[in-house]
Amino acid sequence: MAPDTNTIDAFVKLGKYLTDFCDKCYSENVEVDSGLKEIIARAGHHNGWFTEDNILFSLQQWGDLLTEENLKEWLSNYTFNKDIEPKTVGIVMAGNIPLVGFHDFLCVLLSGNKVLAKLSSNDKVLLPFLSKYLIQQEPSLADKIEFIDGKMENFDAVIATGSNNTSRYFEYYFGNKPNIIRKNRNSVAVLTGNEAEEELKALGEDIFRYYGLGCRNVSKIYVPKDYDFDTLFKALYDYNDIIHQHKYANNYDYNKAVYLMSEFKILDNGFLVLKEDEALTSPISALFYSHYDDESSLRKELEALEEQIQCIVSSGTIENKVNFGETQKPSLKDYADGIDTMEFLLKL
Repeated sequence: MAPDTNTIDAFVKLGKYLTDFCDKCYSENVEVDSGLKEIIARAGHHNGWFTEDNILFSLQQWGDLLTEENLKEWLSNYTFNKDIEPKTVGIVMAGNIPLVGFHDFLCVLLSGNKVLAKLSSNDKVLLPFLSKYLIQQEPSLADKIEFIDGKMENFDAVIATGSNNTSRYFEYYFGNKPNIIRKNRNSVAVLTGNEAEEELKALGEDIFRYYGLGCRNVSKIYVPKDYDFDTLFKALYDYNDIIHQHKYANNYDYNKAVYLMSEFKILDNGFLVLKEDEALTSPISALFYSHYDDESSLRKELEALEEQIQCIVSSGTIENKVNFGETQKPSLKDYADGIDTMEFLLKL
């Protein structure tokens, strides 16, 4: 079992197709592929969080990643055994952000295995459309990609992504098979008070992209004592148009009302509520914060929360930090929950 060059080529062609499509979408008076344009509209109709802008952002990121150079460099880190029979790998996909399960889909096919995918009802149209494009480029993939609606049966291993709640069901149903079961994770940012305005503006991308629905979105910030929140609010003001998205606005109005009625102390700028809270998971339109005394003790605190954190955004000395504005631009080797999916698949 080895990465099939034809499969790699199909993904490279898909990457170019997505890049070309996005480039045309961002240009004026240029005709774009009507099929994909219609699919984007349908995805948004099914799920109000999937705006055209957010879907295009996701497609652009995958277009940038799916180059021959990127794929071959990533795959060069692994040893492939040609003698192993392909396995059928069930993928239970989340639907919180567009194409959130695409990396698992990519890993299964490039590892030489077969995909048995159960799509989220929130994201049912994008991946099947891209799969059809892949099959047009490499017809042999038709026998390696299957989408199901009902109960998942006849599989050798499972990759399932959900909440802390659904993970218990996943462990019950899939515990007797090799599996990767993912739970809730959130991302945090560590601010020192010395950030440049451009860094704080970029942090807005980490907070607001996909309306904060992704595990790589920053939902909590750590700030020093006497931190000046006015500086942060001023930098984030460029994102104020988000309040015009009605689903986001409904969450903002509701969460603000709940906090005010509960007499919680909050900071509010008209489109984002800041609340001091020890929790990592903040609701849509809210950002939690905690104060810290020194970076050394904070690092220990974050290490203790490692199982709950996807990314840490910082310009300081935090290990494995992500730069401001980069959380939604993972590389091919940035695995969810830090579990190497490709390594798992190659050991089946």
